[in-house]
Amino acid sequence: MNSIESPNNPNAVNPPEQTAAPESSAQSTPPETQAVADAAAPEAQPLAEEGSFGDVLRQFEAEHAAAEGQDSALEGVVVSVDEEAIVVDVGRKMEGVLRPDTPGLPAGIRPGTRMIVNITGRTEDGYYLLSTIRVEQPKDFSGLESAFQNKLVIAGVVKEMVKGGLRVEVAEGVNAFLPASRSGIREMADMVGLLGQQIECRISKFDVSNEERPDIVVDRRVVLEEQAAAARQAAFNQFKEGMVVDGKVRSLTEFGAFVEIAGGVDGLLHVADMSWNRVEKPSDLLTVGQPLQVKILKLNRDTRKISLGLKQLQPDPWSQMADSLKPGDKVKGKVVRLAEFGAFVEIAPGVDGLIHLSEMSWTKRVRRPEDVVKTGEVVEAAVLEVKPGEKRISLSLKQVLGNPWDIAETKFAPGTVVEAPVVNLAQFGAFVDLGDGIEGMIHVGDITREKRIQHPKDFLTVGQTVKAQVLEFDKEKKRIRLGMKQLEPTSADVFIGEHQVGDLLTGRVVETHASHSKVELAEGVHARCKHKEEAAAAEAGEGAADVGDLAAMLASRWKSGRGSSASDKGLKVGQIRRFKITAMDAATRRIEVESAD
Repeated sequence: MNSIESPNNPNAVNPPEQTAAPESSAQSTPPETQAVADAAAPEAQPLAEEGSFGDVLRQFEAEHAAAEGQDSALEGVVVSVDEEAIVVDVGRKMEGVLRPDTPGLPAGIRPGTRMIVNITGRTEDGYYLLSTIRVEQPKDFSGLESAFQNKLVIAGVVKEMVKGGLRVEVAEGVNAFLPASRSGIREMADMVGLLGQQIECRISKFDVSNEERPDIVVDRRVVLEEQAAAARQAAFNQFKEGMVVDGKVRSLTEFGAFVEIAGGVDGLLHVADMSWNRVEKPSDLLTVGQPLQVKILKLNRDTRKISLGLKQLQPDPWSQMADSLKPGDKVKGKVVRLAEFGAFVEIAPGVDGLIHLSEMSWTKRVRRPEDVVKTGEVVEAAVLEVKPGEKRISLSLKQVLGNPWDIAETKFAPGTVVEAPVVNLAQFGAFVDLGDGIEGMIHVGDITREKRIQHPKDFLTVGQTVKAQVLEFDKEKKRIRLGMKQLEPTSADVFIGEHQVGDLLTGRVVETHASHSKVELAEGVHARCKHKEEAAAAEAGEGAADVGDLAAMLASRWKSGRGSSASDKGLKVGQIRRFKITAMDAATRRIEVESAD
């Protein structure tokens, strides 16, 4: 039987004069074979006479695939995704399929995702075989050398596993070595999954000095890393502040959680943005692998950092609390945190109020909040101020306790005698506890009459109970001044207790004045002695002038011709004479005498 004159038959002999005339080829084709070929593929080349109907169909499929643009880039839409295949609508009569482990697949593929694919063949069921690889495979050594020099990405087919890696066909009949470490596969057991797969790689070594055994090494890992980086950048570019995205918790730290919101793109969910309630540790709320929806709060395209929020998807409790609270309201809450300047009290989930140090006590200066409240303690406080815009509530602990100084004003009126323990000693005086947190101060000069002391510790000790008299009460300054020496009996008290009106005794004149003289009757005891003329004038009502008025009294004396000096009556400073007690007042410690000589 004659040879078939066709380019698909390598054994065919085509005379030059016949190859130029299509009708000569048609004439050499048997009629029965030509009929089948014409019916199956009008444009097909002539087949061998012994060719079967299956051969005709295979040839038709190959030529039909070429006519449909096989290996050309197409935009497809993902129809379904499962563990075995990704079905893609490529706009043809049949759909295409992708393996889930196909290299270069974009992250987050779901039904409706649009992607660029290539048709590489058909499955047994007639579906198109698809690939995401959009690079060409060099045809010969010159193409490989050009790809090496220009660092181009090329396509190759994994043929077999060899010691240390894989053998990859990078051109027709040309194999290259892919080291296991540069395959992009972490486990050696998983490398078998690459057999028969078309991969993208870059030539890292090209030595063809030995034509029989060319030394060509390729790198797939670097291509995968570049594709992953490009995919991350593409995913990052689609994000905007305020977007709500799906994510999965990748890892937990003390300060928050890293959430994967796209293939290779992570965002930080800070612990403060997890919940309106107080979260001590991220692990109390989240677990690794947990899916969740988050909101993009801040996005920095320069550093590619993304801040996420979870609580922002829930109503802000401050908006509700601001409408329900007003100054003067009383609230209860738990002390959640202590600071140098006060204590924070949680009065509602996610709403804290501050009790400043100055609002913790009426009666003492609080230096540390832990001196009054403890973390975890439930307290009642009064609302002082609400600032919704600043999310700030000022609270007062002392306002709900009542001001003890209101009661103290009547309880410790001047002249009141109190007994209280000494709680503190200072250079200038001693402090005593009057109850309800109120303290009184005894100045060092008011401690005793016995002697002059330099420091209260010379006379008092902490814890000692003392008796004192209220000398001064200042509500505005919250100050009570006390005195101890005012309760000690004086020399005048003793003298009055031991003498009576009418007693005669000896005294020394220490001062003289126009109307009276000052007489010392004993150590520390002084009396007032009126001049006899003044006493007589007072009794007789002499003159119209008021003797209580010093000017009128002096005028009266001038008219009567009497002198104004005490020496005219015989009283001089330093004289020792006898005197008679005419009056005594124990309350005022006042003693009056007259000359008995």
